[in-house]
Amino acid sequence: MHRRKLDNVGETMTDMQKQEESGQFQNFCRMAPEDFDHLLSLTSEKIRKSSTNFRDSIPAYDKLAVTLRFLATGDSYESLMYFTKMSKSTICNAISEVCAAINEALQDYAKTPSTEEEWLSIAQEFNEKWNFPNCIGAVDGKHCVIQAPINSGSDYFNYKSTFSVVLMAIVDANYNFIFADIGCQGRISDGGVFRNTSFYQKLQNNELNLPNDQSLPGRQQNMPFVFVADDASEKRIYNYRLSRARRIVENAFGILSAVFRVLRKPMLLQPDKASLVVITCVYLHNYLMKRKASRKLYNSPGMMDRIEDDVVIPGQWRNMDRLSSFLPLPNTGRRHTLQCENIRKEFSDYFNLTNILPWQNNIA
Repeated sequence: MHRRKLDNVGETMTDMQKQEESGQFQNFCRMAPEDFDHLLSLTSEKIRKSSTNFRDSIPAYDKLAVTLRFLATGDSYESLMYFTKMSKSTICNAISEVCAAINEALQDYAKTPSTEEEWLSIAQEFNEKWNFPNCIGAVDGKHCVIQAPINSGSDYFNYKSTFSVVLMAIVDANYNFIFADIGCQGRISDGGVFRNTSFYQKLQNNELNLPNDQSLPGRQQNMPFVFVADDASEKRIYNYRLSRARRIVENAFGILSAVFRVLRKPMLLQPDKASLVVITCVYLHNYLMKRKASRKLYNSPGMMDRIEDDVVIPGQWRNMDRLSSFLPLPNTGRRHTLQCENIRKEFSDYFNLTNILPWQNNIA
C-alpha cells in the first residue's frame, strides 16, 4: 500500500482508508476524499497545533477525521478513543475545535439571501420544481435530544418528556438550508422558538429585502411572498400543493439525521456544545449537497421523497425515523389573522382554478 506523510506525522488509519478503493473512506467520513481534502485546506490553519519537545501535536487531518466520524455515527468518546488512540479529553477538545472551524469556513455555503434578486431566484425554483408560486422558503423545526443539562430545571424539558435544544430552519427549493437557529430550550413552543430567532426580528423590521408583492400567475390580486410551514387545510388541492412544497424541509431534516447519526441518539453534551454540533451538521449538509464529488454519496438515489405518476414515493430516510432523537415540534394550533386567511384563500383559489397538474381534474 502506498504510504505518505501528513503534517510530519506517520500514516494514520484514516489515511490508509483513503487509499482503498472499497469505499471505506466515504463510509468513514461521509464524503469523497477530494472534498475531505478541500475541507481540510479550509480548516487546517485553525485546528493545527505545533509540536513541542515533549509531545508531537495531533495532525489536523486526524482531528478533522475523528470529528466527521463522531458526526456520522454519534459514537461515544470512549468508543472513538479505541481506534484513534486519542484520549477522551483530547477527542472532546478536538471535536469542539473542529466544529467551530468548520462553521467559520463554510459560512458562504449557508447564507440567507440578502437581496431581492436572490429571493426571487428561490421563488422561481419553488414554482418550477414544486408548482408553488411566490414561495421563498419552507420552515420547520426539530427537537435535538440531549442529556439533562446541569442545574437547568425544566428549561430544556420538552413535550416528549426528554431534554432538548431546538433547531429552527428555513430551506430553499433544492433542500439547502438558507437559515438555521439552534439552542432554544425544548420547553418553548414552536411559535415561541421562531419569534426568538434573528430571522424573525429582521422580518418584523423589514430588513430582509423581500420582493414586493406580485400577483400569482394569471391572477389580479397582489400577493406577498410567503414561507410555507406545516398547517392543516380543508382544501384538498391546496393542501396537497402546500404539503408538496413543505416536504422540502422535511426531507432536508430527514437526510441530515440519516447521514449525521449523532442526531439520532441523545447527545451526551451540554446545550452549548450540542448546539455547536447540530449547526455544524447543517453547514456540512449544504457543503455536501453543493460539492460535485460528494453530492451523490450524500444524497443517494431514493434517499429523498419523490413523485412518480402523481404518487409520493417515501424516501429511504423515512425507514430510520422511528429510531430518531430528532423530534418534530408539536403543532399547538394557531390563530390566524384576517390578512392571513385572505392570503391562504387566494392561494387556494389559484391552485383550484389553474389546471397545472393533470390529476386535479379527478379530485372531487
